[in-house]
Amino acid sequence: MIGAQPTGAIDGVVITAVSHEGLRVVVDGKPARLAIVLDDGTIVAAGAAVAREALNVAVNCYRNVLKGEGFLRVYSGPISKDSEV
Repeated sequence: MIGAQPTGAIDGVVITAVSHEGLRVVVDGKPARLAIVLDDGTIVAAGAAVAREALNVAVNCYRNVLKGEGFLRVYSGPISKDSEV
C-alpha cells in the first residue's frame, strides 16, 4: 500500500487527478466522462458528478488512513438522478 500504485492498465485511457480540479479522463487524446454502469448496460450517472463523487470518496479514504482509521470503509451517498447522463 505504501508507494505508488500501478496505473496505465487501460490502453488509451488516461485518468488525472488534481486536488482542486478533481478527476479528468482522456481516451486516445479526447475528453471523456466517468460513468456508473449497471451489468445490463444501464447508465445510472455520468459526468462531473461521478468524477466528483469518486474523488471525494478516495480523498476521505486517504484522510482516514492519515488519521489512523484506514481500516474504515468510506461510503458515498446516493448520486442524484439529476446527474449528467
